[in-house]
Amino acid sequence: QVQLVESGGGLAHPGGSLTLSCVVSGSTSSIYYTGWYRQVPGQENLELVAGITRGGSKNYEDFVRGRFTISSDDAKTTVYLQLNSLAPEDTAVYYCSVGTYGPSGTIRDGEDYRGEGTRVTVSS
Repeated sequence: QVQLVESGGGLAHPGGSLTLSCVVSGSTSSIYYTGWYRQVPGQENLELVAGITRGGSKNYEDFVRGRFTISSDDAKTTVYLQLNSLAPEDTAVYYCSVGTYGPSGTIRDGEDYRGEGTRVTVSS
């Protein structure tokens, strides 16, 4: 089991910045990937924003590349998402999610966990 708690959301002006945090606890040694996703108002689906692997490799979706930065502390118990140059279209609930290895040692029988989210509103 993995527990995730996001924080850091709030109101920002266009062009502003926020730092989101995701505190990860539980079976953290089983995590192979941590991603930040968001749900835009009016949409049901969550979209990937950025992710980081256990080995530290990072990926970003094109719409945030160069503006957002994902990082983690050395213990990998907190994952951050730095949001810069915010725009109104970045308004969303941001979720932290992890994928874990399963009992077989592969992701085939692993599980995904997601936090409750933190709301980001970008408005003037």
